[in-house]
Amino acid sequence: MQHSDENMPVDSEGWQYVAELPRGESEPVVHKRYGDSFEDTDLEEQLAERGVGRLVVTGAQTDACIRSTLHGALVRGYDATLVGDAHTTDDLREWRVPVSPEQVIAHTNTYWSWSEAPGRTGDVVSAADVDFGRR
Repeated sequence: MQHSDENMPVDSEGWQYVAELPRGESEPVVHKRYGDSFEDTDLEEQLAERGVGRLVVTGAQTDACIRSTLHGALVRGYDATLVGDAHTTDDLREWRVPVSPEQVIAHTNTYWSWSEAPGRTGDVVSAADVDFGRR
């Protein structure tokens, strides 16, 4: 996924992938403009081509893109695993968000571990415990 919007335009420094996460030539990129990575993108088509039924979610912003994508996955029929120590958010207290980034992350990890819908689940694992095998 690669997000852009008016605050992070295409080709800006913030839009670029960080050096620690190089993308392989064969890896598809889904460009998105909304929090939910499924919204107005070809993500579902990319997943269907590869037979994917479970997403492993990491990244930023915990309280925006991460939460939206997790819920978007679950309502579209996917299992969704959140990597609890591999998502982050900015400190938004100056905009009246009443809690710290650490509290936002902890809250998201807690409630996502209880998330489920008929025939699909949400769960939370640490990066060390991520398993990309089929379930």
